[in-house]
Amino acid sequence: MTLTYSIVARDPNTGEMGVAVQSHFFSVGSLVTWAKSGVGAVATQAMVDVRYGPLGLQLMSSGKGARETLDSLLHGDSNKESRQVAMVDAKGEVAVHTGARCIPFAGHASGNGFSCQGNIMKSPEVWGAMAKSFQRSAGQPLPERLVAALAAGEVAGGDARGKQSAAILVVGKDTKPADWEGKLVELRIEDHPDPVPELARLLRFQRGYDWANKGDDLFTNKKYDEALKAYEKSMEIVPEVLELKYWVGVSMLQTKEKERGIRMLREVFAKDRNYVSITRGIMRTQTPPISPEVARKLFSR
Repeated sequence: MTLTYSIVARDPNTGEMGVAVQSHFFSVGSLVTWAKSGVGAVATQAMVDVRYGPLGLQLMSSGKGARETLDSLLHGDSNKESRQVAMVDAKGEVAVHTGARCIPFAGHASGNGFSCQGNIMKSPEVWGAMAKSFQRSAGQPLPERLVAALAAGEVAGGDARGKQSAAILVVGKDTKPADWEGKLVELRIEDHPDPVPELARLLRFQRGYDWANKGDDLFTNKKYDEALKAYEKSMEIVPEVLELKYWVGVSMLQTKEKERGIRMLREVFAKDRNYVSITRGIMRTQTPPISPEVARKLFSR
């Protein structure tokens, strides 16, 4: 039994699809959230039947729309009145079912390309508040919109039992041969006193590391100016991550920003001396090597 509230949605501008959830239930994301790039997203909850997730994606992969898919699965389910399921497909069609035996407050609110649903809620305002939040945030990135909708649901009352875990899964618009491909965001908070703010924090971290990875790719292709801009963005988003600052500094040693890289690394060394030994290891094993001149500036007291 996974009593909870969730949102499934498709971004009409990017084609991205996703699902996000919060519940007073351990590791809610391991049961509720399902999505496949180029196919759709599913939330299966209440008296949960996990099969709605993979089977729903399988049917949508074969060309069936969200409504036809959900109707087909409900038709063969003798306990459908205890289920709550929502789906969105790659065309933005939405289907949702709240069974008559779902524990109140239970219900859903759907709109163009999205559906918000909950059961055992503290208030019947929860799913409506989520829907309003999602509609108001049009134009923002889909993952941030999904998390904001969860936060709005919590403000409106949330789970009657409290809060414990949360999750988000967002996939791209293009069909991929393997299920694990095309995942843009996949974050889970398994057990936390305030899971939605923690989910938002981790999403911010992912954004920072995404920019750092982009910088690494640009750096590898010797697009140094563009790489430095990407690195700047990453540090702007997650300024508290010392390791990120360290690797950006190391990369800068190979660019026109060498002196700045040296200053950054010395700042890192002052906060954590473990990075001194890590840097010496890089000098012995990596190419291009850190020059003796740079090393003197790095390690001088």
